[in-house]
Amino acid sequence: MGKAHSVDLRERVYGDVALGKSRRAAAQRFGVSASTGVRLARRMATTGSLEPAVQGRPRGTGKLAAHQDRLIAWVEAEPDMSMPELAALLEADCGVIAHPTSLSRLLLASGYTVKKNAAGRRSRTC
Repeated sequence: MGKAHSVDLRERVYGDVALGKSRRAAAQRFGVSASTGVRLARRMATTGSLEPAVQGRPRGTGKLAAHQDRLIAWVEAEPDMSMPELAALLEADCGVIAHPTSLSRLLLASGYTVKKNAAGRRSRTC
């Protein structure tokens, strides 16, 4: 996702629009696209604010959120379970298909860390 323009820049562009300049002229003066000037003026007219909208999906709304407690219980019961094994267990038990990386992100966000052996090496030897 792209980054939003700063509130300061938004205020300066809209300030010129409020003083009577065209939206496109105000945008050109501050080095942003003409469509940005138009969108800022529209946003101010509809919401009354120039603050950027929240981007992304709200936390806790993904398909794994409903199964988070169950996943944590499985990991606590069997700490050495790999992510592919956890994904297979979730599919068999709940019918939910999830990529191991998604499960890893969920567990990391819940406070679990990546386990390493004492030597700091992989468990398989070549």
